[in-house]
Parts: sequence; C-alpha cells; structure tokens
Amino acid sequence: MTDKTFTRRTLLVATGAGLVTGVTGLKLPARAAGLAPTPSMRGGSNNYRPGAPIVDRIGGGGFWMTGTVRRAGDGAPLPGQRIQIWAHTTEGHERDARSHGATLTDANGAFRLEMPQIVPAFGQAHGHLAHDDDAFDTVFLRPVMARSSDTTLEAHFVLQPV
Repeated sequence: MTDKTFTRRTLLVATGAGLVTGVTGLKLPARAAGLAPTPSMRGGSNNYRPGAPIVDRIGGGGFWMTGTVRRAGDGAPLPGQRIQIWAHTTEGHERDARSHGATLTDANGAFRLEMPQIVPAFGQAHGHLAHDDDAFDTVFLRPVMARSSDTTLEAHFVLQPV
C-alpha cells in the first residue's frame, strides 16, 4: 500500500477539479474567458467616410500605419478585414477625401498602409482607424503619437462578433 500525504494545496486542487468536472461536465481544465473586445475611442469616428477605397498608399507616403485585427475571445487573427485609415497629414486635413484610404489584413490579421507624415491637429498628432463590418461590432480608434516626429503609428483591434 502506498502512503499518500495530502497537503492543503493538493486537497484544494483535487476538490476544485472535482467541482468543475461535476458541475460543468468538463473533461479538461477550464480556460480563462479570453481576449476582451477593443472599445471604440472617443473622437475616433470624426470625419469617417463610409466606403473609402482600398488603396496601396495614401498620398506620397513616408509614414506607416500598422496593426493587427483579432477576434475577441480566442484571439484568432482575422484575415481579409477592411481597415479604414485617415489623418491630418502634410498633404491634407482629416476631412479631405484624399487623406482617407483603406487596406485589408493579411493571413496573420496584420495590416500596414503607407501615408504622408501625420502632423498635429487640435494640439495632438494622431491617426484615425475604423473597422466596420456586418459580422463584427464597429470599432473606431484614435491613437495619439508619442512624438509628432514619429514615422509610424500602431493600432490593434480585437473585434466582437455580432
């Protein structure tokens, strides 16, 4: 016969596992709830243009807007998602059609779009990004640059299915 010593920890683990299995019928350990969806940011939708065209670049370029798109819960990358980008730049205001464009995410849910240098508007250098699709809740982002001399800005979406 084997001598087993039960510590408080082994007793708690065994009891917890038994309760989870007995109450839920799970055969595997329970997992965390997952990745929370990204909330829309205040001011993110300012000057949004529904249906902005998908482009290779906005204007003359020189500045990169990058990021990722993932599904809420499991965090799976979402390929083929349309992200609209616009900003106040060296070539136009954020309300100008020429300052707007959209891109699609790649197989890993990443996006990248070149545009003119973002410059301060209302005291802050910032970009605008939108994801609006019937399959997910709409999300508008308005990330602020750390320095107006930065040549990249990154934004990430975690989308909640409708």
